[in-house]
Amino acid sequence: MSRVKGALSARKKHKKVLKMAKGFFGARSKQYRVAKQSVMRAMASSFAGRKQTKREYRRLWITRINAAARINGISYSKLMNGLKTSGININRKMLAELAVNDSNAFAVLAEKAKESFAN
Repeated sequence: MSRVKGALSARKKHKKVLKMAKGFFGARSKQYRVAKQSVMRAMASSFAGRKQTKREYRRLWITRINAAARINGISYSKLMNGLKTSGININRKMLAELAVNDSNAFAVLAEKAKESFAN
C-alpha cells in the first residue's frame, strides 16, 4: 500500500478556516492556530446569538402589547387570559403588529378580552 501525505487535505482545512476568519483582526485572520480558536468561538457565539434574537423579539412584542393594552384599560396578563378564554387564538407577533399599526382592531380585541374576563 502506498503512503498518503496529508499536505493537500491539511491545506484545504487551513484555507477553509482562514476564509471563515476573514475580517478578524491581526493574527486572528492570518495564523491558522489562532484563527481556528477564533472561528470556534465565533461559531458558538453565533449559535447562542440566534437563540437570543428570538428571546429579544418576544420581549419587544410583549412590551408593545402591554403598552397598547394599558391604553385600552387592561393589563397584559388579563388581556392574554381574556383572549385565551374567549377562544381568540392569535400570537404575540400579530398582536404587537396590531397594537402598532391598527389600534382600532386592537381595541376591539381588548374589549373582547374584558368581556370574557368579566364573566
